[in-house]
Amino acid sequence: MPNGGRLIITTQTGGGELDAHSPDVVRIDVRDTGAGMSEETIARIFEPFFSTKMEKGTGLGLWVSHGVVQAHGGTLKVRSRPGQGTTFTITLPVAGPPDDAEP
Repeated sequence: MPNGGRLIITTQTGGGELDAHSPDVVRIDVRDTGAGMSEETIARIFEPFFSTKMEKGTGLGLWVSHGVVQAHGGTLKVRSRPGQGTTFTITLPVAGPPDDAEP
């Protein structure tokens, strides 16, 4: 947010897109009060090498983030409207102890 704004990060456990009845998920919301994104931009943000930063970005950050979240069995979703900011929601299953953990 080059022109300022607020960044709000919230977390909660239980519910979410993975299993609405399971307490074994965690949800992380990252919300800003920035400029927001158009529907055209939202449709492409998880594509490799897509960037709105022209020469300043590689276009890999959200693509990599999306892949990491999916590799861990989670989801990464975005909600945004121009002039109203953006919210990214990460939902992940909570990991238990490793199989070889001692009691």
